[in-house]
Amino acid sequence: MTFGRTLGQFRAGFAAFSSLTALAIAGTAAAQTAPPDEAASDVVVTGSRIIRDGFQAPTPLTVMTLEDIQNSSPSNNVADFVNQLPSLAGSTRPANSRLNLSSGQAGINALNLRNLGEMRTLVLLDGRRSVASTINGLVDVNTIPQSLIERVDVVTGGASAAYGSDAVAGVVNFVLNKKFQGLKVAADSGITGHGDGGNYSINVTGGTSFAGGRGHIILNGEVAHADGIFNVDRDWNATGYVRIQDPNWTTNSTTPRYLIRTQVGAANSTPGGLITGSSGGVANRLRGIYFGQGGSVNHYQYGALTFPSPGGSSPPTLTQGGDWQVNDSGRRIGLAPRDNRWGVFGRLSYEIAPRVELFFEGSYNRQEVYFNAGPNLSTGITLQANNAFLINALGASQLAGINTVTLATTAADLPFRAVDNKREVQRYVIGAEGEFEAFGRKAHWDVYGQYGRADLREQLRNIMNIGRMNNATNAVFAQAGNPGGYAPGTIVCSVNVDTNPANDDRACVPLNRLGIGVANPAAISYVLGNPYRDEVIEEKVAGANLALAPFATWAGDVSVSIGGEYREESIRGSVPTQYQPIVSTTGTTNLWSVGNYLPTTGKYNVKEAYLETVVPLGLGLEFNGAVRATDYSTSGYVTTWKAGATWQPIPDIRLRVTRSRDIRAPNLSELYSAGTANTDAVNNPFYDKNDSSKGPARYSYSATVVGNLNLKPEKADTLNIGAVFSPRFVPGFSISVDYFRIKMKDAIGTLSAQEIINRCFDGRQEYCAAYSVAPPPLSQPGTPYLLFRAQPFNFTSQLVRGIDIDASYRVPIGKGDSFTLRGIATRYIDNIIDQGIPGTVPLNSVGVNGTQTGTPKWIYRVNATYDASLFSITAVGRGVSAGRYDIGGIECQANCPLSTTQFPTYDNNRVKGTFYVDLNLTAKIAIREPGDGEVFFNITNLFDAGPMLLPETGLAANSTYSDLLGRTFRVGFRVRTR
Repeated sequence: MTFGRTLGQFRAGFAAFSSLTALAIAGTAAAQTAPPDEAASDVVVTGSRIIRDGFQAPTPLTVMTLEDIQNSSPSNNVADFVNQLPSLAGSTRPANSRLNLSSGQAGINALNLRNLGEMRTLVLLDGRRSVASTINGLVDVNTIPQSLIERVDVVTGGASAAYGSDAVAGVVNFVLNKKFQGLKVAADSGITGHGDGGNYSINVTGGTSFAGGRGHIILNGEVAHADGIFNVDRDWNATGYVRIQDPNWTTNSTTPRYLIRTQVGAANSTPGGLITGSSGGVANRLRGIYFGQGGSVNHYQYGALTFPSPGGSSPPTLTQGGDWQVNDSGRRIGLAPRDNRWGVFGRLSYEIAPRVELFFEGSYNRQEVYFNAGPNLSTGITLQANNAFLINALGASQLAGINTVTLATTAADLPFRAVDNKREVQRYVIGAEGEFEAFGRKAHWDVYGQYGRADLREQLRNIMNIGRMNNATNAVFAQAGNPGGYAPGTIVCSVNVDTNPANDDRACVPLNRLGIGVANPAAISYVLGNPYRDEVIEEKVAGANLALAPFATWAGDVSVSIGGEYREESIRGSVPTQYQPIVSTTGTTNLWSVGNYLPTTGKYNVKEAYLETVVPLGLGLEFNGAVRATDYSTSGYVTTWKAGATWQPIPDIRLRVTRSRDIRAPNLSELYSAGTANTDAVNNPFYDKNDSSKGPARYSYSATVVGNLNLKPEKADTLNIGAVFSPRFVPGFSISVDYFRIKMKDAIGTLSAQEIINRCFDGRQEYCAAYSVAPPPLSQPGTPYLLFRAQPFNFTSQLVRGIDIDASYRVPIGKGDSFTLRGIATRYIDNIIDQGIPGTVPLNSVGVNGTQTGTPKWIYRVNATYDASLFSITAVGRGVSAGRYDIGGIECQANCPLSTTQFPTYDNNRVKGTFYVDLNLTAKIAIREPGDGEVFFNITNLFDAGPMLLPETGLAANSTYSDLLGRTFRVGFRVRTR
């Protein structure tokens, strides 16, 4: 058959079934069971160590096949596909990790089941662990050989008794095709509807048997690239949809504190610098002067609604109307990272004796991620009245009587802050597996040793050195006879002409921060640097497993699996001295605006043994139980267990229940972190527009988090109850409904800077002692800079509840064609974190769409596929429900209750949901034989729907549950020979 005829039938098929696909999208359905296999076979079901013919575990399991991935993956990265499953919520992805500057997480793809935190989801490769890609134990899905994936198993229930620590929320197991035969080549390329975000991937896989079928070898190589999008030009981010505090609100007001408005912009800085305050003469009489192109002097027009009031002691931060669009912090930020990935994978197996096979597999993956983390924003910059650039800009007469000027800038002359992380991940496994007869039945065994290593370079670029920036900013005119010998009247750094020779820095170049296009490139090079930290994470594992059926009852064989594992996790790091903060008993002094890395070194080991059994009890009832003994070198002994049952009274109905005790041990970061500093800003709950002694409306701060060797494992009690209905009177249809409840105690947590200062405001003195005001030059008169220091503790509890629904219907059409409709959804009920703080009410984050930690009430995905011999069409509808912006926000218009830090009042606390439609078209082409070639065309976000908007400056969208790029196109081919 010719390619042209194939395309002709492809178009005809598309026209014939487009209406059918549209109807399928409109259907609703929902989550968590595996579709039945076409033919029963001996399989290892993820979530259990038992191997049985057709065994189905009581723990809910979602299986996504290779066909699912190929037909509906929104990108060439399998993580984007898996994260569409409703059971995953709040995952860290490149789109939402832009500001993870000091944690090393920027650019990774980590999975988060139930929004319990990525560290509580265990990611496996063929049922075995993989070395972490970050210090806090997150496995980057980018390191998995994607073209070899045969299926993805998602266990949505505790599985610590089967797999050990971290499986509190469940397990995601990537199962590879280890017996691939032939040659497979695939390539694709994509771009957004805006003409940016170009990407491509190429992968080649070859596999063959040798020595009469006793040996098998597989080799795989992959290359993937994505262009970065380093500026936001999307219309949805240019409306000024922002939360602003009512400047007339007081603590006794009965009107809402926060107003949601459009055409609101940041009024605390401008690209070329904004004077936010001045001292001397009439206070703040220079406020509102800002500097433009070439140093032009302009006057900022504050809108009618401005907070704080322009005439108050604290400078305005937001304004509606006026010059609300002058600030560029919402445009000069990244939308997507530049991403380069390379990977190779190989596997060799050989049957050395009948039913005894040795195997070795190795992989190497390298990733480089480059991201725009936003402008070099600075507020609270103090300029003395004798500053040469200030005098040149405003003139001596306008500065008469002025002592100091306070400046804030987004620094258009400086390059953006960039994340430039590099990761190299290696993994090697050697082992043996086989079968033998025991007690008259087949038994299976395996032993293996595994080594994993991740070499991490956490690199930041274009970061301000605080000391050098202060030196370059404090520029003066050299006087005659100055100590530095400079020509009179030239602009020099003050440190080189003052009376203190000890602070001289001849490399200092004065930096003009008053305008756009005015900075000396040499000064920019002087004030910026590229802090980095190198880390090596290693994982060593040895394990053995045995699965057999030692006896039978009247109802059938009793299956037993036993095994043990030894695992060692370690980290060692190094940071050049010039990039480290200065740590003392009185606090931490940061030398850089962000970064301030410290090297972390530590290790622990764990020894484990487990027993699992399945006992048929008759009448369709089957018991499944497991127990695991675990001994950690750091936190001691712990026992995990699982007890469950399935009951199938008739072929149409299967009931299941599981109860388990699961754990998560503290990770390397929580135990050994030498100190990770992050910088940001917090709202000041003490702020009073009529009392300047209570500080500004917002504080800038630096927080340092250190490890805690006294941590113990978290514990979770999990309950799953569900049913699967596969009516014989509707062939091809099945639906499952499962209720889950996870109650975690002694959870490891660290209070945020905002939580600490809020608790201090509430009168808790122990929290007031957890932060201090930094000395100059970080703090300036009227602009204090706060220092926070914290460490993790076992002090929180968390309750997560919900219902998973999974429905599928498959019907044959004609000769060999089929139509499949599948819907998966999760209705989250509770996600309540209790930090045990007296006077604080634990809040439910379900239905909160304002943050990554919030969980929408409904997350759903529906797909419909028509599969014919010459083509296939798949349409996907996916989205999340509407919700609230602020977890404790109270919406009111009048007669509002008193607004508090935990329960602030809003005139509008609602956030819309999202709904996206994707379409995949595949033409099946005969190159040598039918079905060995495919050409596909994928459209993600077919109708170019916008993201979930949030009332915030900067990136005004929820980047976790939204499509930020808009409509995207991808075209590619797959060729396979056997």
